[in-house]
Amino acid sequence: MKKIEAIIQPFKLDEVKEALKAIGIDGMTISEVRGHGRQKGHKEVYRGQEYNVDLLPKVKIELVVSSDRFDEVIKTLAAAARTGKIGDGKIFVYEVAEAIRIRNDDRGESAL
Repeated sequence: MKKIEAIIQPFKLDEVKEALKAIGIDGMTISEVRGHGRQKGHKEVYRGQEYNVDLLPKVKIELVVSSDRFDEVIKTLAAAARTGKIGDGKIFVYEVAEAIRIRNDDRGESAL
């Protein structure tokens, strides 16, 4: 099993969710996060005062998938989240040793 964490632009969330749903991926956790990569934020003017916005709003999507569906999920997620501009985000992948469904103690991929 693989855990996929994707940090994406907030306005791409609906498109990513629909693309994942279209390939049969329903379970995911979504969090609103803030951060920056190479772009280091930007400057804004508020009431005549200029200031740096260095932590930009992003969305983090976390999902655990079986190893045999991993490539399909990554390709779908990346294609749906891509704008081609700086700040599109990142995808991180981790190995998952075990998954346990609390309700009935299912284990492994059957818990997904």
